[in-house]
Amino acid sequence: MSSGTAKRRGRRPGGQDTREALLGAAREVFAEHGYDAATVRAIAARAGVDAAMVNHWFGGKDGLFTAAVQLPVNPAEFLPRALDGSREEVGARLVRAFLEAWDSAGGGGLAATLRSVASHDSATRMLREFVSAVVLGRVVEAVGVVDRAHLRASLCGSQLIGLGVMRYVVGLEPLASADRDALSAVVGPTIQHYLTGDLAEFPQHGG
Repeated sequence: MSSGTAKRRGRRPGGQDTREALLGAAREVFAEHGYDAATVRAIAARAGVDAAMVNHWFGGKDGLFTAAVQLPVNPAEFLPRALDGSREEVGARLVRAFLEAWDSAGGGGLAATLRSVASHDSATRMLREFVSAVVLGRVVEAVGVVDRAHLRASLCGSQLIGLGVMRYVVGLEPLASADRDALSAVVGPTIQHYLTGDLAEFPQHGG
């Protein structure tokens, strides 16, 4: 068999079957290597398609992950809103954008996502890395605070996911029916402190 024939073996046309093949390969590669180490090229090779198909179907690695883990909200859609404005108010904007995104998706999507990842260790790790590195890691980078960046992202994640669980999964009142602006005003300063405040009292091994 020629090298050219071998290279073409398993290649798929650019239809719906390609999309499904990429999703299956993505779940495997993300689970095996984690979000950061997984590459578009490796996922495409596993699926037997050209790497350009990832951009064609999903717009890139972030979109592929969102679809693979079945997140009803793509962070790429709400992060720009959170980052558009003054550095001093990014915490409140992040909370508001988070709530707007999940409210528009019906809220129940978060419950389904959390139930899914809770029963699969690999999915839990993928979601944790994605939230920390891709979503909140970018926020921390954008506000320009370089000390203890991982800790800051983790603290923000714990606050936002906790809020989401209470609002959409548990349905705890008054959080479940609270106005988004009111929640943003109350929770925003905590997020802001995690992003830009002094974390000197937190043990150094934590970030």
